[in-house]
Amino acid sequence: MSITKEEFVERVISTGVAERMDVSRVIGELGVGEVSLAEVVDQLQSRGLVTTLQTEKIMRGDRVGYFYGDFKILYLIGAGTFARVYRAERNGEVYAVKVLRKRFRDEAHELEQFLREGRMGLKLKHPNIVRILEVVPDRHNPFLVMEFVEGQTLRELVKIRGKLPVELALKLMHEIASGLAFAASLGISHRDLKLSNVLISSNGVAKLVDFGLAALADRSNPEVVADCPNARAIDYAALERGTNVRKDDPRSDVFFAGNMLYHMLAGTPALTETRDRMARLNISRFQDIRSIYDYVPDLPGIVNQLLLAAMEFDPEKRIQTCTALASATKTVIDTLERGPAEARAPDLSGKVNAEDVGDDHVITNEGEGYVVMFVESKTGLQNAVRDRLKARGYRVLIIADPQRALTRFEDAIERPADCVIFGAAELGNDALEAFNAFGENEETKEIPAILLVDPNQKHLIQRAVRGSNRALLPLPLSVKHLRIALIKLLSDTEPRSDALF
Repeated sequence: MSITKEEFVERVISTGVAERMDVSRVIGELGVGEVSLAEVVDQLQSRGLVTTLQTEKIMRGDRVGYFYGDFKILYLIGAGTFARVYRAERNGEVYAVKVLRKRFRDEAHELEQFLREGRMGLKLKHPNIVRILEVVPDRHNPFLVMEFVEGQTLRELVKIRGKLPVELALKLMHEIASGLAFAASLGISHRDLKLSNVLISSNGVAKLVDFGLAALADRSNPEVVADCPNARAIDYAALERGTNVRKDDPRSDVFFAGNMLYHMLAGTPALTETRDRMARLNISRFQDIRSIYDYVPDLPGIVNQLLLAAMEFDPEKRIQTCTALASATKTVIDTLERGPAEARAPDLSGKVNAEDVGDDHVITNEGEGYVVMFVESKTGLQNAVRDRLKARGYRVLIIADPQRALTRFEDAIERPADCVIFGAAELGNDALEAFNAFGENEETKEIPAILLVDPNQKHLIQRAVRGSNRALLPLPLSVKHLRIALIKLLSDTEPRSDALF
């Protein structure tokens, strides 16, 4: 649709976008002579009287949508399935105005969900949550007024920078968890945690936005197992169905916050991203997560420890609340800031006792300064043990051949490892013979060793050489029991000075 410059000017004035006096003054700056529509538009935009969005609407002949209440719409800053968010101003102050899309305004459920978000948001007064300031339930033009955050989304930040530095990722994670913890204290969960729902302000502060799927938690019926109300909640529903917990379980936000931390560190999400509904409902997405060390080989163990605790598939073993997640993240930040010397000593004695290993969610660096060699041919078990021991600070060497492992100790100037773990599940007799030879050899008999053996392998158990620095552990392996065994076996071994590898 083509219009003249005169028609454009009249529409600017009639819609209330700008005052006639201001428009006339600015156009007058163009001087005398013939002036084109393009020149008029450029002049008004350059002087700040109209924006690109307003210009497009005027060109289309739109008569409404320039104001919501007293708020003048300036730019579109975000658009989702249910709503659009605009930068707006009133009395010289800048705000964000969130407007429900037209096609949902006649849908009672969507309208109520939108207004519920606003009503909940009025309660969420926290520095790490974008404030909702007003809720306008106009049936024809319902909108929310929010604080305007100058900055970018966390998704945009990760896209630009790729992998974030560990310190920055942990800082943002702590701020996100703090906001979630405050909301949880009011009975509100987020239900849509992803990088695009976190704004990073110009001064670097993380602020949660879009509690659109949040719900005032109804804990009156713990038997209710998660359902899948709409596509936006499908990931939450898949996790909750797969772990047989009720919808709105507070530990779900913990899991997806962990996924965001993984994404910040690795530059890619832990969960494979897909639009395919059936693929997203497949519970294996939450179980077959690639090791963070494939992306960040030098990640400090306690950071991986935090990730594993937040993204534990079993909800009973997962960090239980967002408050606990914020606390654990702060502990990791403080530990890293203290440096390797103090990080190696989580209590005043400088040692972690086996009796203290009870809670896997407690952040410790018990393995700092120790090297463990794991002799195992099963890739899955290799990865599981490596990741969980590295999470506690151990350096882990993986070798698939028992004889090759023994060879590493022959005529070595410095011992290759402080403890050797032999896995007999598949290596069987080869693992047993290497374990026994390791205990009989003069050069290695003082070095602790562990044999992992299935209780059904009775012929191996009977032939295993025992000793004060030897241990047998049953399969399937309990990492907690392995940690206890390592702490006891290494209690008389001095940690190496080059603790951080």
